[in-house]
Amino acid sequence: MREKLLYTAQVKALIDKVAGLDNAEGDQRLKKIVARVVTDLMQTIEDFDVSPTEFWAAASYLEKVGMSHEMGLLIPGLGLEHFLDLRMDQEERAAGLIGGTPRTIEGPLYIEGAPLSKGEARLDQDPETGEVLFMDGQVKDAAGKPVAGAIVDVWHANTAGWYSHFDQSQTPFNLRRRIETDEDGRYKFRSMLPAGYGVPPDGPTNELLAAIGRHGKRPAHIHFFVSAPGYRKLTTQINIDGDPLLHDDFAFATRDELIPAITHHTDPAEINARGLNEPFATITFDFTMHKEAADLPKAVVERAHAA
Repeated sequence: MREKLLYTAQVKALIDKVAGLDNAEGDQRLKKIVARVVTDLMQTIEDFDVSPTEFWAAASYLEKVGMSHEMGLLIPGLGLEHFLDLRMDQEERAAGLIGGTPRTIEGPLYIEGAPLSKGEARLDQDPETGEVLFMDGQVKDAAGKPVAGAIVDVWHANTAGWYSHFDQSQTPFNLRRRIETDEDGRYKFRSMLPAGYGVPPDGPTNELLAAIGRHGKRPAHIHFFVSAPGYRKLTTQINIDGDPLLHDDFAFATRDELIPAITHHTDPAEINARGLNEPFATITFDFTMHKEAADLPKAVVERAHAA
């Protein structure tokens, strides 16, 4: 049997040189990470007999992902963003922190600086046809006490599955708001029931997913950041119950605790009381936050956002 090239002294010395392990300069932890990544790539090449042509095709693919600004789609599509959430969950449990509203992925479509309202807001500022949604709830601590002054930062797609800022046909901050909870920790907003979306069909993310027999679609959902002084920032989202892709999300973001009941109202008296002419939907969802502590893993994830 042919000797594994990876295990030869020549390649081991090459990896040490590549990662800077042959000198005392630089970041020692980063050196070990680079060595591991390079080693694992070399092992993949050897184990699967990856040809030079295949290797450079993969390199070109990553260039396409970058040029298409789809890294924020590819990472959740490969399960890596969900894996990071699972690791944070594990670290919190190990530190004795249990319960609370589950986290789930942020996704790539957040925009900073949405308008701030107190207590309630209307998210839909562009006219569109669909089902009106009224959502409300309370932000509480682990003991069930209301958290007044918490900021509920909410964003979601329109009825066609497009997000403002990335879809130039929408006005700035359409379907994006920040809501400061009232003295009872309550928030509420009016919006339109969103649709799910899919990755660009001709983009590199879909190219890879199709090649491995997967789709690139997400069920309808609504994103949230929930933050308050002295509390751990919560990154989460709810899914719209009844969506056919509810448990087949290409980004692996669905968690059972984040599927609240949705009520569709068709009674004419209820419709009239809301000042509407068509049926509407309601969702109630409470967020439970944990207080911050020095011995807990960092809850705030620093990442670049579109500007």
